[in-house]
Amino acid sequence: MDEVKLHYDVSAYDFTRAGEASGKLKRSLKELGFAPAVTRNVAIAVYEAEINMVIHADGGVIDATVTPECITVVLADKGPGIPDIELAMKEGYSTAPENVRSLGFGAGMGLPNIKKYTDEMNIDTVIGEGTTITLKVYNK
Repeated sequence: MDEVKLHYDVSAYDFTRAGEASGKLKRSLKELGFAPAVTRNVAIAVYEAEINMVIHADGGVIDATVTPECITVVLADKGPGIPDIELAMKEGYSTAPENVRSLGFGAGMGLPNIKKYTDEMNIDTVIGEGTTITLKVYNK
C-alpha cells in the first residue's frame, strides 16, 4: 500500500451527521486491511475529536495520512480554543451546554479518550483562533 490521504469536512452543530467522518475513516481503514484493534482505536479517537468540533468549534476539517506503519490524523477547527488544556484533559470535565448534554453528548470524556486510544496526541490551541489535534496510531 502506498500512502493514502483522506479528507473530511465536519459541520458545526449538526448532530444528525456527527460521527459521519469517523465512520467513513473506519470503513476506509477496514478496506485497507488494518487490524480491527487499530481500526477501532483510530475510529474512537477521531469520533471524540469530531464530536468536539461539532459541539464547540463551528466544525472543522479532518485530514488523515495512512501508511502501512501509521495512521496520522490532523483535526483542525476555527473554534474558541481551549483555555486550560490540563483541565480539559481531566475525565468528566466539560464545557458543553445543557442542550448538548441533553442529547447525550458532552460527558467530558472526549480529550481523555483521544489520549487513551492513540499512541501519540498533540494539542495546539490558540484562544480565539482554533485548535489543531494531531494524533497517531501505529500499526502494531
